[in-house]
Amino acid sequence: MARILVVDDDPGMRELLEILLAKEGYEVTCAKGGTEAVALVGKKAFDIVVTDIRMKHVDGLEVLRSVKKINPATPVVMISAYASAETAVEAMHEGAYDYFPKPFDTDRFKEVIKDIVEAQKSKNELLQKRSEKPSFGKIMGRSPAMLKIYDLVEQVSKTNTNVLITGESGTGKELIAQAIHENSERKGKNFVTVNCGGIPETLLESELFGYKKGAFTGAAIDKKGLLEVASHGTFFLDEIGELSMPMQVKILRVIQERTFKPLGGINDIEVDVRFIAATNKDLEREVIERRFREDLFFRLNVITIHIPPLRERKEDIPLLAQHFVEKYSRLQGKDIRKLSSYAMEILREYQFPGNVRELENIVERSVALERSNIILPESMTLSAFRKAQAQPEGLSPLGDLPPEGIDLDQELAKIETEYILKALDRAHGNRKKTADLLGINMRSLRYRLEKLNINVEGD
Repeated sequence: MARILVVDDDPGMRELLEILLAKEGYEVTCAKGGTEAVALVGKKAFDIVVTDIRMKHVDGLEVLRSVKKINPATPVVMISAYASAETAVEAMHEGAYDYFPKPFDTDRFKEVIKDIVEAQKSKNELLQKRSEKPSFGKIMGRSPAMLKIYDLVEQVSKTNTNVLITGESGTGKELIAQAIHENSERKGKNFVTVNCGGIPETLLESELFGYKKGAFTGAAIDKKGLLEVASHGTFFLDEIGELSMPMQVKILRVIQERTFKPLGGINDIEVDVRFIAATNKDLEREVIERRFREDLFFRLNVITIHIPPLRERKEDIPLLAQHFVEKYSRLQGKDIRKLSSYAMEILREYQFPGNVRELENIVERSVALERSNIILPESMTLSAFRKAQAQPEGLSPLGDLPPEGIDLDQELAKIETEYILKALDRAHGNRKKTADLLGINMRSLRYRLEKLNINVEGD
């Protein structure tokens, strides 16, 4: 049964609304004015709030703002005898669901309330389904923000519309792109990824469009471009904000015309691909500052999926951390089953500038350093960070964070490599003694030597 709060300082209208809604089977609570309503919404959850606008002391717009502050998802229906375009627009801007001028059509009013209740029921069923299955492909999380993303991914997967995925580095933008591809009709075809900031511009053009024999020095044979390889599949442009202006023009033409010419080619090649782009930049700002083409932005930004940083969805940390514990325990041949409650609390309090990627790195290192079957705070990378910041003896001090930022994974790999090399030196190259010094087993040491490309004499 839906719980509805009715707010009106007119006793007659309050009674009318109460009777009208109660007859429809709803649980109705009445407030004599805005002050009482604000107090009620702070104590009790309501599915819908129906409020008059013009009231003494605290008006309906203040009630609306209070409701949206406490629970932004609660629909608020506004009613007023003093209807005007200005008040209606203001109410909608503040997040009102609908607006009825007095006297209003009671049948239409009941239909709107019924529509809200049915929509909430469908949403709750979806949330229940999602909470039982806290992942979508390789994406994990059960926070409200991630549940909305799952729903959006399902919707856009059924179309061929271009998608722009935004979010900070390390939030999992490529995983979202893969999920869209795997849930689309193109799932049996190629998913091709290009890191726009990781390939020199002179090489990027030939990688994208391919080339004909003799197009340039060294072009001994024809080569297909990645766009042609992706035909009938999905083409993922990662870090699209790093493209130079000349390359932006060429990508725009492909998106518009669905054709391109290989380097040294004469004839156009038709291509059928779905474009998904991702960026950690504010592309609207880049457009304003003329570093990104406006026409390309609008071509890519048909549907936007924004992935919030991990610090804004901390409900997902336990689920993600446990997943990474199981993953790296298996890879490193350990029997570590979970994090201790105190270790988890430390993770919850951490801000994760590197997002999910940083959490994975922290757990991987913690698994490597842990001796028991549960990760304790003493083994966590966060403790290692604090020690490094204090410049411990035997380790290089951390430098200042440069304005352009750092590659966190690369910097952590340097610290890890330094530990391993010092242990190898102290153990005179003996792997068993090296593993003992690092508090890891032999399988874990071999895994890290291979990962970090550290060669040991006698290998």
